[in-house]
Amino acid sequence: MKIISWNVAGFRAVLKKGFEDFFKMVDADIFCINESKVTMDQFSFEPDGYRMYLNPAEKKGYSGVLVYSKIEPLNVTFGMNIDEHDHEGRIITLEYNGFYLVAVYVPNVKRDLSRLDYRMIWEDDFRNYVKALEKKKPVIICGDMNVAHEEIDIKNAKANRGNAGFTDEEREKMTELLSSGFIDTYRYYNPNKETYTWWSYMGKARENNVGWRIDYFLVSNSIINSIKETMIYTDIMGSDHCPIGIRYE
Repeated sequence: MKIISWNVAGFRAVLKKGFEDFFKMVDADIFCINESKVTMDQFSFEPDGYRMYLNPAEKKGYSGVLVYSKIEPLNVTFGMNIDEHDHEGRIITLEYNGFYLVAVYVPNVKRDLSRLDYRMIWEDDFRNYVKALEKKKPVIICGDMNVAHEEIDIKNAKANRGNAGFTDEEREKMTELLSSGFIDTYRYYNPNKETYTWWSYMGKARENNVGWRIDYFLVSNSIINSIKETMIYTDIMGSDHCPIGIRYE
């Protein structure tokens, strides 16, 4: 089973930049989209053989998670069932026979860190949410987690320490999530590889590969041996993020 995740920074925009070609080429069983920024009436991409699930933000043109699945889930839920968090379209949870898939777009703390306190609350609630799911069956989490966890995950670590996405607080919350029983699949299989998933539009960052790895597949410890391959499609354009994926058996 191939699962793909991509922050497209606006689904309508990426549809004009070759998204459909990549979608067909990669032929995923499940394709998760972050930052879709759409409501159901704002686009028409309905590929044959896929079911579609959308959790839009209440605020137009903001956030949103979208999932295409060849496999019909046993159940689909939206959000964490916590009113404080569930108006921004950040989570879709799909239950399959052997696992839960949580497609997530984690809140950005903003450049001035004005949402850092909120992010800390969100992180604790999210960790509790996925750990509750895990009591029933293993969990796969994928999406834009909006944090470079370790120094290897960011090009200029020293210069960026304390900046949004690389604050000690955000990094510690990722450590807490992993310590609670999850594995960063890409880092597990590529312990020393410097590969990024996001590049600023400023200063030819992508051309010079001055990037951050902030998009992840995390899995319950119990199923790490079922992850047969991890992918980062750095050559796929259309967004300031690139797609990532896993092959699960």
